[in-house]
Amino acid sequence: MGKANRQRRKMKEKERKRTPPTSSREGWWVPRDQPTLEERAALEVAAALRALAHDDRGAFEVALARVADRSGAADRSGAAGWRRTTQCLLADYLHSAVSAAWHRGWQPADLVRVVSRQLSKRHVSLTRVAIAAQMERYTLATVDPRWTSQLSDLEARVWWRPDQNHLQAWAEAQNTEWSAAVSCVLEVLDLISGLPELEKLTPIPGTARPTGSTTHPQRAAIDERVLGRIRALLAKAESTTFVAEAETFTAGAQSLMARHSIDHALMAALDQRSSDEPTGRRIGIDNPYDGPKAMLLGAVAEANRCRTVWSRDLGFSTAIGFPADLDAVELLFTSLLVQATAAMMQAGSRTDGYGRSRTRSFRQSFLTAYASRIGQRLAEATGTQTTKAATEPAGQNLLPVLAARNEAVDDAVAAMFPGMTHHAVGSVTNREGWFSGLSAADRAALHFDGELSG
Repeated sequence: MGKANRQRRKMKEKERKRTPPTSSREGWWVPRDQPTLEERAALEVAAALRALAHDDRGAFEVALARVADRSGAADRSGAAGWRRTTQCLLADYLHSAVSAAWHRGWQPADLVRVVSRQLSKRHVSLTRVAIAAQMERYTLATVDPRWTSQLSDLEARVWWRPDQNHLQAWAEAQNTEWSAAVSCVLEVLDLISGLPELEKLTPIPGTARPTGSTTHPQRAAIDERVLGRIRALLAKAESTTFVAEAETFTAGAQSLMARHSIDHALMAALDQRSSDEPTGRRIGIDNPYDGPKAMLLGAVAEANRCRTVWSRDLGFSTAIGFPADLDAVELLFTSLLVQATAAMMQAGSRTDGYGRSRTRSFRQSFLTAYASRIGQRLAEATGTQTTKAATEPAGQNLLPVLAARNEAVDDAVAAMFPGMTHHAVGSVTNREGWFSGLSAADRAALHFDGELSG
């Protein structure tokens, strides 16, 4: 009997050594019914994000303190372990949030734009880092060139050491305390995770494949040369202080754009292997006076055989058209907006007979009139170039080609935005501003009768 009892005690001792105790009084082992360090960190992060979702700043500050610096850490090594755990967890959460945004139709420029509209410059810097870290996981061959172009424009690149956590490197580069860095990460996570679904304009990273485009190198060189000349002319138009010079430069740029678009349409019609087709491009529309600005973009787009759909709450319009035409739209809109803003500011502020400010209504009406009149003049200029090209030997089939391209753009709009509704944008409440805007648009001469060479 005694021998049997001793054997049972030995078996229980072996089992006790193999299995962690269920009570902290029995030793240093972690109880089986308690969450791991990673699970506790996830719970704290979830509490912070839940507070942000409910706009409860008090609860968020409490949860933030627990995430950034775990209360009750037994020693310095325990606090360091918690820091490493939260760094890795937050980095993984950011990766997942950015990846999910790609699948919902967002692009790098879109994310940076929406963060810059709603949060601070520090949040924008973090967003660039998060994008660069997420994109690092894809091979270049599986990323659409339009994405890599956006990454380059945003300077979203990996600059930290391979052995560094990018959140830690970012916090050090920002010279900010870890608690402030964590707050920034959580706020970016809250914003990105709540973004709505957008139309997918390009393949998401990791899925892009060669398109089989047969664009001839010489044609590509001509495109770049023409775009370079257009950019140079518009830069001169924006920088000069002489109205006559600005008019000449803008007119030359518009004529180059119109002729370049016609040449592209004819070349694509002749090349049966061409993969040229309508696509979409999002262009930022910022406050103040976002309505007239969206109207100006729409006018420029229509004159260049493109269409626009304005997403006011998200701060952008989607321009739909053929790539060469979209290039023209983006370049000309940016330049005209600069010139219109300069003319508007030069007109100064306004007050009514009682001394009350009328500046906002004046400027709203000014830009609305400017957009309306510019649209008319751009359409006239495009018509002139089209008529001229149609009378040339190479342009005998131009009008049917342009009609087919217009139909293709309309079909693309219907496919991308099946539930689209039409609303008028821009309002006029100031008579003086309206006529001042018309005058400024008339001064922005767009006609150019000189010969062009591409």
